[in-house]
Amino acid sequence: MRKILIVGAGQSGLQLALGLQARGYEVTLMTNRTAEEIRGGRVMSTQCMFTTALQHERDLELNFWESQAPRIEGLGVSVAGPDGSRPIDWVGRLEGYAQSVDQRVKMAGWMEAFAQRGGQLVVHGAAVSDLDYFARRYDLVLVAAGKGELVSMFGRDASRSPYDKPQRALAVSYVNGLGPRPEHPDYHAVRCNLVPGVGEMFIMPTLTTSGPADILFWEGIPGGPLDVFEGVKDPQEHLRLTLELMERFVPWEYERARGVELTDAGGTLAGRYAPTVRNPIGELPSGGLVLGVADVVVANDPITGQGSNNAAKCAASYLDSIVEHGEKPFDRDWMQTTFDRYWEYAQHVTKWTNAMLAPPPEHVLNLIGAAGQLPPVANRFANGFDNPADFENWFFDPELAAAYLASVSG
Repeated sequence: MRKILIVGAGQSGLQLALGLQARGYEVTLMTNRTAEEIRGGRVMSTQCMFTTALQHERDLELNFWESQAPRIEGLGVSVAGPDGSRPIDWVGRLEGYAQSVDQRVKMAGWMEAFAQRGGQLVVHGAAVSDLDYFARRYDLVLVAAGKGELVSMFGRDASRSPYDKPQRALAVSYVNGLGPRPEHPDYHAVRCNLVPGVGEMFIMPTLTTSGPADILFWEGIPGGPLDVFEGVKDPQEHLRLTLELMERFVPWEYERARGVELTDAGGTLAGRYAPTVRNPIGELPSGGLVLGVADVVVANDPITGQGSNNAAKCAASYLDSIVEHGEKPFDRDWMQTTFDRYWEYAQHVTKWTNAMLAPPPEHVLNLIGAAGQLPPVANRFANGFDNPADFENWFFDPELAAAYLASVSG
């Protein structure tokens, strides 16, 4: 029986641990918090998982909350005008529904399942020196903890990382009491509100520790009018600021949000980080090698909602690579090949996300505008969140965009 150590108990680490466990591997999972501490702590993320990522969970029978979480059937885009108007406002329909489950719910539940199924769960923060010790005792060590000292083992890949500082300041509130969007009162949709030169406001239905809720999520251009959350410690003040900015920049969303309350005292989050692609192999002082997973090696800005989707797809790809490798050693070549297989997909996410962080070129503005009159364009844009590779075929190149618009408007 091959022994594998996974450090980090987020979407990718836990999904991979449970997947390997189900295939008979002896898996140890290291994390710095208990399930109880996670469940009772602060929110850790925004997350909206689209149909392909959700299917990876179903394949492993890890979709514990599928019947409880709101089914998200659309994705809408609004663009704010300078006077509180919205010259662009449309919604595309998803081919398969999306869902969002608060990571406090999911990670705590999955950790408990891993332990109940006989997995070795070690609640202890891990430093590089700890991994140096453990690497000699395991066939493979995977690092799936995207923050802290361990990430420094994986050098930045400058050729794949165009930004060296944060492009957005993030501010998240989990709330109860949000009214429906009048345009689609009968189904749930993620709403993306673009405020040119200022930032973005995303609204998504979720399942949290107390039941169904909604996430209000500002992404502000650093130094701009939305960049006011740093240092705000009081959750109520955080929500007050969120709503004040909604009233100013996205009044149509404020109208349905004016009566909201936080789901719980841990329901807010603020921060920023630079989107970065890193080299996938970390070298320990003793010469041992470890392989980085998901956002340890490919960390995108949340503007395209791909973090948990990437994590699920990375875990699924790595699981296949490990199982297919059989009894052979997990050497440097295998690690690089395993990452390259995942990057074949992830490069499309990184390209698209980095493009969305920059001011949109004219042909992209034309596409977003045309989606308001042409439902096929709106639907294709919405379903690109599930399969970002499709954007290569129509979104980035002005000629491809023009040809596509001509084909659907004829």
